[in-house]
Amino acid sequence: MDIASIVGLFVCVAMMLLGIMTGDDGVAGIRYFIDVKSILITYGGAFFAMLASTSLKDFIGGLKSFLLIFKSPKQDVPGMISKIIELSNVARKEGLLALEEVSGELEDAFMKKGILLIVDGTDPELVRAIMETELISTEDRHKKNIGFWSGLGAMGPAWGMIGTLIGLILMLQNMSDASSIGPSMSVALITTLYGSLLANWICTPTSEKLKYNSTTELRCKEIMIEGLLSIQAGENPRVIEEKLKSFLAPSDRAAASSDEGGGENG
Repeated sequence: MDIASIVGLFVCVAMMLLGIMTGDDGVAGIRYFIDVKSILITYGGAFFAMLASTSLKDFIGGLKSFLLIFKSPKQDVPGMISKIIELSNVARKEGLLALEEVSGELEDAFMKKGILLIVDGTDPELVRAIMETELISTEDRHKKNIGFWSGLGAMGPAWGMIGTLIGLILMLQNMSDASSIGPSMSVALITTLYGSLLANWICTPTSEKLKYNSTTELRCKEIMIEGLLSIQAGENPRVIEEKLKSFLAPSDRAAASSDEGGGENG
């Protein structure tokens, strides 16, 4: 589980509720912020407008992608680099065909696919083309989910404003009753609050976390491509290690070091 997402979303709403409950009315003050009609206008409008802008399949897929922010990314870039260095030593000592047996132990499907292409004697340019095509496909899928939450985040405040305008119009129709102006104005403003909550509490954090996870995964796959092509080219394991570690921040490079990587210099 991704603790950062859980804590972040929980503390956001907790701080908001704390601010409401520390007012003059205490816990009872929460009732001022609940209005069914405003919920229907803001959230109903935002979600169904989003449905109108995409296909049903992509809409459902976008909603489901919310759960992805609670999963810890599986990408261990330093560990993956160490594995590539280990594979390069196997290839250097026993030849590329020896990698076929080792590939059975790999958990990463992308790396396994690249190894099998190399073992089959596929041309390096074709290996790169096949793997980069899959990389582009993965990025496109990620962009679809990121775009869904970015779009919904834009819809929320817009429909909140629509709800506010509806409330103001209804309020202006009953200006003769001065006592109703305050409560009516309060209800009208709640829709703006709901729209802002949807955008800034749910949509923007979800979009940004999906974007962060996507960047991490794609960078990991790019490093794999470079590493596997270097193995296929027969480069020295030490050279491969230094090349791949250049993708990492200095603080992460020690974790990617491999004793085996420096063992072959000839």
